[in-house]
Amino acid sequence: MNCEENHGSLLEVADGTAAPPPELERHLASCAVCRQKLAEMKRTMALLDEWQAPEPSPYFDVRLQARLREEQQRRGGGWLAWLRRPAYGMAATLLLVAGVTVGLIEFSRTPTPPPQPAPGAVLQAQHGGAVSDLQFLDKHSELLQDFDALDVLDDNGADDQAPQKN
Repeated sequence: MNCEENHGSLLEVADGTAAPPPELERHLASCAVCRQKLAEMKRTMALLDEWQAPEPSPYFDVRLQARLREEQQRRGGGWLAWLRRPAYGMAATLLLVAGVTVGLIEFSRTPTPPPQPAPGAVLQAQHGGAVSDLQFLDKHSELLQDFDALDVLDDNGADDQAPQKN
């Protein structure tokens, strides 16, 4: 039997919960290192048996509670601590419910088509738009159909503005 196999049994023998098996007794008789380890463990166990835990001071609990309260107040509880207050929590809940309700109402509403003009109604176009230009062309179609006058004007203007070649 080697020393590594005996280390688990040494602790049980040192605290007195078990009697040493015969293999361990033979090993201890031949191994001075394991005998020394067993003696050290027995001294440690004896010291632990004699040790008495100190009694806390009479005001220990009072001071501990005061420090815990100070820590909780200093820490603030994080960014969701305000929800623990009933008024703020209720207000946040109502806002959330109102927002969801309004969102659902707006989402479920069907879009209404733009109003259609009555048949035969004249539409008034805004100035400067394509519709107003088309209305102008329609209104003055007789004048604009005579392009001969415009061609004469265009020929005279073209001679005046043509670049001269040297």
